[in-house]
Amino acid sequence: MKGAEIVIRALEKEGVDTVFGYPGGAIMPLYDALVDSKLKHILVRHEQAAALAADGYARHSGRVGVCFATSGPGATNLITGIANAFLDSVPMVAITGQVATPFIGTDAFQEVDIFGISMPVVKHSFLVRRIEDLASTIHEAFQIARTGRPGPVLVDLPKDVAIAELDIVAFDDTPDETPARPDAHQVAIARQMIEKSSKPLVYAGGGIRIAGATEELRSFVDATGIPVVTTLQGIGSVPSTHELNLGMLGMHGTKQANLAVQECDLLICVAARFDDRVTGKLKEFAPHAKVIHMDIDPAEVSKLRAADCSIVGDVKVALNFLHVRPQIDEWKERCLSNKAAYEFDYNVKTEHVYAPKMLRQMSVQAADKETVISCDVGQHQMWVAQHCQFQSPETHLTSGGLGTMGYGLPGAIGAQLANHNARVINVSGDGSIMMNIQELATIKRYNLPVKIVLFDNQALGMVRQWQELFFSERYSEVDLSDNPDFAKVAEAFGIPAIKVDKPEQVDDAIKQILESEGPLLAHVMIDPRENVWPLVPPGKSNTEMMEAKAV
Repeated sequence: MKGAEIVIRALEKEGVDTVFGYPGGAIMPLYDALVDSKLKHILVRHEQAAALAADGYARHSGRVGVCFATSGPGATNLITGIANAFLDSVPMVAITGQVATPFIGTDAFQEVDIFGISMPVVKHSFLVRRIEDLASTIHEAFQIARTGRPGPVLVDLPKDVAIAELDIVAFDDTPDETPARPDAHQVAIARQMIEKSSKPLVYAGGGIRIAGATEELRSFVDATGIPVVTTLQGIGSVPSTHELNLGMLGMHGTKQANLAVQECDLLICVAARFDDRVTGKLKEFAPHAKVIHMDIDPAEVSKLRAADCSIVGDVKVALNFLHVRPQIDEWKERCLSNKAAYEFDYNVKTEHVYAPKMLRQMSVQAADKETVISCDVGQHQMWVAQHCQFQSPETHLTSGGLGTMGYGLPGAIGAQLANHNARVINVSGDGSIMMNIQELATIKRYNLPVKIVLFDNQALGMVRQWQELFFSERYSEVDLSDNPDFAKVAEAFGIPAIKVDKPEQVDDAIKQILESEGPLLAHVMIDPRENVWPLVPPGKSNTEMMEAKAV
C-alpha cells in the first residue's frame, strides 16, 4: 500500500465517514487515494472553513472532526480553525501535506514548519518521516484527540512518505483509555459540603457536553433541587425551560444568574474553567462561596480560583455520587423570584426588527433536539445565548474561547453533514458573514438545507457598542454601511433569499426559515444603535451590570 492509501484506510478504521478539505500539490497523493475510498469528502472554498466545519461536525456529533489541507498556505489557513478547536476542547485531526523529507528545511516551494507553528494550539503534532510509522501515528492522533480533555491533533505528511509503498501494514485496534475515576474521599467531602450548604449553586460548563454528562447533570439537579447557571458553552446542558435554570452568567449573563453567583455560599463548578468572561473581576467573583471544582483536566482545577474540594476525573461518575438534598427552600425561592422579576422584556417599542424578540420567537417554535443553531461572533451571538431556548448542548454551536468571526457558516455545514435530519440554522451578522461567505458555494454544491439568519446593523456591532460605552463614542472603523445586498449575494450563489426589514414581516420569515426544505438566507435589517444588555464592564464585579437605556 502507498502511504496515502494507509492514511485513508486508517481513517476508515477509525470510523470516519466525512472529511473536509481543499487539495493542493503536497497533499495530492492523499486526494488520489480518496478516489477509491468510501469517505465522503466535502470540498470547502477556503481551508479555514475546512477546520471550522470539522469543528462543527465534532461538536454536534461528539465524534472526531477531520480536515485536510496542502502544505504552505493551505496548512497555515487551517490554524485559526485548529486554535478554535483547541480553546473549546473540540476533538479534531488535521492532516496536512508537506514537501518531501529531503526538502524540509530548504525553503522549498510552499514549505512552512506547520509542526512548529501549530504547537501552541494543539494537544499534539506529528511529522511522519517513515511510512512504517504512518498507520500507528494516525491511530494515536485519534486517541489523543478524543481522550481526556479533547482537542485538535495535527499530522504533517511529507509527499515522499505519501507515495512510498509498504508490503505489510498493521492497523491498531487499541481501545481508548477510560476516564479516571474520581477520588472517593474528595467525593465524600463534596457530599458533606452540599449537605451543609444553605445557598448552593451549580456552575455548569462546556465540559458537560464533552464528557457526555448531560443526563447525569440533569439527574443531579433534579435530585438536589440546586439552581443552575451555565457558561456560554454550557448552554443546553440543562434545558432552557427547566425551572431551576437561571441562564448564562458572566459579562452578558442574566441578572438573576449573576446575582445568584454573588450571593451563593457554595459554588459547584462542573466542567468549567473560571474564564474571564464569566468571572468579571476575579477577586470579587462568588465572594461568599466555597468551591467544589470537578474537571477531567487537573490543570484547570484551582488554576484561577482555589478549590475547597477538587474532584479530578470523570464528572459523570462524580455527579452520580452527589445526590444529597440540602435544606435550601428559602434560597431556591429567592433565585426563582429573581428569575421572574428580571425576565427579558420583548415588548420593545421600535420601528425596526428587534433581534432578541425574533430569536426568542423562532427558538420557541423550533426548540427541539433536532434544531441546531450555529452562531458567528458578536452581538447576535450574545442574543442567541440570552434569548434562544436549547434542549441539549449539542444543538448550540458557538466559538467561545477564541471568538472566531466566520465560525457560524462552516460550523453549520459541519453540523448538517453530521446529522442530515437536523434543522440547522446559522445566526450571523453582517460583519461575521463576510469572513467565510464563500461557503455559500459549499451549501449550494451539496444542496445542504442550512438556513442563514443574517442580522444586518451595517456595523461591527459589538465593537461599536464598546466604543460607544467605553471610548467616548469615538467610532473607529466599525462602519459597514456599504454592505452588499446580501439577499442578492445569496441568490448569485443559487440560494433563495428573503428580506426582512419590518416587524410585521417577522412571523412569515420565521415560518419560511423553519418550514422551507432547502437552503435559505433571511437578510434581517436591525437598528444599528441596538446594544446587548445587560453588560458587566471590563474589570468590574458581576454585580455591577449595566442595563438597557432608551435608544
